[in-house]
Amino acid sequence: MELLEIIKSLSNETRLNILEWLKDPFAHFPEEELSQDTPELGVCVSDIAKKAGMSVPTVSDYLKTMSAANILIATRKGQWTYYKRNEKSIQDLATYIKNKL
Repeated sequence: MELLEIIKSLSNETRLNILEWLKDPFAHFPEEELSQDTPELGVCVSDIAKKAGMSVPTVSDYLKTMSAANILIATRKGQWTYYKRNEKSIQDLATYIKNKL
């Protein structure tokens, strides 16, 4: 676990919000925008950008940063990229903070 990378990737309110939204996509995104594959794939970049009220390129950069820190998992399906939380990495971070900090 690269603690500094994870902390840097979360040092932005929108990125923190995205992590929270992806914890329960069905509570944070309109059902008609989600597919039955959402639990497996995650949420499409354009849907996250719409929720954030930001451009797709900006949100895409945020998601790539979070994915590089290993707190999100990206899945490509056709022309679309979907993101979901990497629960193991998030749990490892929580354990590290609890035990070491």
